[in-house]
Amino acid sequence: MTVLLPGADGTFRTHEPRRDGAVHATGGAPLVSRTVLSAAHVVADPYADTTPDGPAAVDWDATLAFRRHLWAHGLGVAEAMDTAQRGMGLDWAGAAELIRRSAAEARAVGGRIACGAGTDQLTGPVADLATVRAAYEEQLALVEQSGAQVVLMASRALAAVARGPEDYLELYGHLLRQASEPVVLHWLGPMFDPALEGYWGSRDLDAATETFLEVIAEHPDKVDGVKISLLDARREVDLRRRLPRGVRCYTGDDFHYPELIAGDDQGFSHALLGIFDPLGPLAAHAVRVLDTGDTRAFRELLDPTVELSRHLFRAPTRFYKTGVVFLAWLAGHQSHFTMVGGLHSARSLPHLARAYELADGLGLFPDPELAASRLTSLLAVYGGVR
Repeated sequence: MTVLLPGADGTFRTHEPRRDGAVHATGGAPLVSRTVLSAAHVVADPYADTTPDGPAAVDWDATLAFRRHLWAHGLGVAEAMDTAQRGMGLDWAGAAELIRRSAAEARAVGGRIACGAGTDQLTGPVADLATVRAAYEEQLALVEQSGAQVVLMASRALAAVARGPEDYLELYGHLLRQASEPVVLHWLGPMFDPALEGYWGSRDLDAATETFLEVIAEHPDKVDGVKISLLDARREVDLRRRLPRGVRCYTGDDFHYPELIAGDDQGFSHALLGIFDPLGPLAAHAVRVLDTGDTRAFRELLDPTVELSRHLFRAPTRFYKTGVVFLAWLAGHQSHFTMVGGLHSARSLPHLARAYELADGLGLFPDPELAASRLTSLLAVYGGVR
């Protein structure tokens, strides 16, 4: 079948789905040269009677099935993170249930899992650091009790009440001393969440970096690694080279991940990426190639995916989740294109059509004709196909 793809100018052009897809078979050798986690999306319950600002309604069966898909390809799962719509449709009650369920599923299948701990139960104005600390402690305890590794997420509440770098040093030091196992520290840039502008006590990224590194230097035994989501490859490499021995850098840069994972003669980044939700099988295959020492072949596999990633993560970057869930629907991982918080409306039809075209060109769809049929049905609903 062919698909009529809409353009921004209102015209249509035909596209024939690709049929020689990338490797979709599960199994394979464990990934050894890099630790790779996919930040996974949640699947909404399309029949829930809720509103965009109401409680999140999650289809738990489909959500956990997608995590099993990622584990089956050898990837780890980064749970209840930005890709799962934390603070953008998924409330703390939903995130807590997601953590409990996914951690139990990880134990059952032997999959690696890390879960985000933040302060998003604080939904109103926050008066002081003590309130922020208590919220972090509650979530830290839940993740540890689930048996998952902790990812200490950036906090909107902390960004709102912190007076300067000293407040970050005090609060993160307190949390790291409490943590029973080494955690991953997450620096999420304002392009992903505008409320995090000035995190680590300064809008000057050089000054913020110094505070971030000071937190790590004071507690290197409690920091497994850092996830850097600033979409600035040069800054990530510079920071990576300054980390204490044994502290890993997990790239969260969805614009430059192939070069950062490949690395250079002074080191490399591991990965904790939202783009590895739709790229899961292909990403796992590429890292297995990298495990053999063939960096060139690794880049030949992953470099062509960057155009799709840059498209999904284009400004406003925080709406990248819409494209991620859209591709999961086209790939057959869920039966509908609905998102918690109504976020399926956050991208235009031409944007989604271009995402389909790029993903199909990469062979990401196990069943290209299913993907084409679903896209055509969506266009018809919106009056784009007569």
